[in-house]
Amino acid sequence: MNHNVRIGVVGCGNVAMGSYLPSVRQLQAQGMRVQITAACDVDESRRDAVRQRFGIETFSTRYEDIIQSPEVDVVLVLTSMPQHGTITHAALEAGKHVMVEKPMAMTLEEAAQIVELARHSPGYLLCAPHVVLSETYQAMWRRVHNGEIGKVLSARGLYGWSGPNWGAWYYQPGGGSLFDLGVYNITTLTGLLGPVQRVMAMSGIAIPERVVNGERVPVRTDDNFQLLLDFGESVFAVVSTGFTMQRYRCAGIELYGSEGTIQLIGEDWDPKGYELWRNDAGCWQVYESAGRWRWTDGLRHLIECVQTDTPPIITPEHAYHVLEIMLKSLESGQDGMAKPIESSFVSPTFGERTQTEAAHLIHDPGRT
Repeated sequence: MNHNVRIGVVGCGNVAMGSYLPSVRQLQAQGMRVQITAACDVDESRRDAVRQRFGIETFSTRYEDIIQSPEVDVVLVLTSMPQHGTITHAALEAGKHVMVEKPMAMTLEEAAQIVELARHSPGYLLCAPHVVLSETYQAMWRRVHNGEIGKVLSARGLYGWSGPNWGAWYYQPGGGSLFDLGVYNITTLTGLLGPVQRVMAMSGIAIPERVVNGERVPVRTDDNFQLLLDFGESVFAVVSTGFTMQRYRCAGIELYGSEGTIQLIGEDWDPKGYELWRNDAGCWQVYESAGRWRWTDGLRHLIECVQTDTPPIITPEHAYHVLEIMLKSLESGQDGMAKPIESSFVSPTFGERTQTEAAHLIHDPGRT
């Protein structure tokens, strides 16, 4: 059951070297049987850094070598966004388990092929982001679905910053703040409230030129978004995202119900806890997270799923639904028309509250 899981990494940039590879070391320190057996990057110069920092001896500039290797069980896809779909499709066809960073693909046609392939492939497919794995998300889900704020009537998501000064592809077609940032809020809100029926958006290029790696580059994809999501039965949510926000001090996610409000402390990719207002209590209740949850946690989850032969709780269908919302938002931003969302998915469900959640309750009756 707890057999050794061998990982092949495709893409050795900042996300791999700064987050996922260190996370594997942490999992190993916690006693999890996992190792990185091979790595790949189109930049040959990264070979030495991969070997020296993480002791990975097998390196290639061809992702096919990783996918075809008998020494790899899980393919970790961490390339730039436009390559995600091609590599994920090939890895599933080879029978590998796959964890792919967001988004799973850049077109609905490619994503639909991947979802269908995942249904029949012997390998599991886990798509980022992994927000539903955090204890904070799951606690909020329980509160909402136990009816503690009544019927949810409206909601809000917010995530943005000033934008990266590395990687010009962030500002080209196939990149952009919606796929990089807004994807988190959309995933969280659909996980909490269910599938979206239609979307309407305003979007545009607010800053037409950026400085990347010391050079000026033109921005050729939208960097500023306001999305309106329709969940049906007059339940709406707004998502604000963009490479246009210097700082902000407000909840990343808020749900407004007929009997109360629940809001996230921190970002949904880095939650610190949540605050709950219930009309019958007449005060805010603050729940702090027991520990720091890492946004790379999907890798741990996938490894456990492989070791126990248990399907991941995050489904490819959810990732596809989120991708359709984002692509239809881009269309709506161009023509100003509401777009129907044709896909659906089944949200994961969670059991009763844990003792950890109850232990971190702080009453604050003075806050109104």
